[in-house]
Amino acid sequence: MARNEVLYQAIIDGDRMKVQESIQTALSKNQDVVILLEDSMIPAMREMGDRFSRSEIYVPEMLIAARAMQSGLTLIEPLLVKSAHRSRGKVAVGTVKGDLHDIGKNLVAIMLKGAGYEVTDLGTNCSVEKFQSAVDSGIRILMCSALLTTTMVYMKEVVSHFKNSDVKIIIGGAPVTQAYADSIGANGYGRDANAAVQIVEQLV
Repeated sequence: MARNEVLYQAIIDGDRMKVQESIQTALSKNQDVVILLEDSMIPAMREMGDRFSRSEIYVPEMLIAARAMQSGLTLIEPLLVKSAHRSRGKVAVGTVKGDLHDIGKNLVAIMLKGAGYEVTDLGTNCSVEKFQSAVDSGIRILMCSALLTTTMVYMKEVVSHFKNSDVKIIIGGAPVTQAYADSIGANGYGRDANAAVQIVEQLV
């Protein structure tokens, strides 16, 4: 099936109403919800992620598109479950202990959902125990976010806790660097939401 250009452009434009209208129109015509996701919605978010990485757009535009994508996912997720759409993998995201910022974390979560992953959002102020609970549920990829230099040091505790396991840990956030990720032994560093998704794809 060819790409649904109206849906694709609505996500690019961040037009939530148009996203929902185009999905409902497609569903009324019995179009396959999996194809809608994989041929139109995921490519739109990938395009926005690429533009973000090239600094052609910035966080506000990225968030608007991500929220439009989320409005569409809310409509189709129950149908994806019914169609037994296979998740590309399970990932947990959370802002580390002491940090209550969630914009970056939320953006990564939406981008991952848009890329076809099953995402558990652990929220903010996440302790090692909270990340452990996600691992206990079967998740093997953890994504830790921090916006403050004072809280990013907690990432070292998370990495250390899972050091002798098969759990993969990706870190990111404004003050975080590749050098810091290397120094604490993290499995990956995402300089932005798009890069974070790419790293998950490599690990999966």
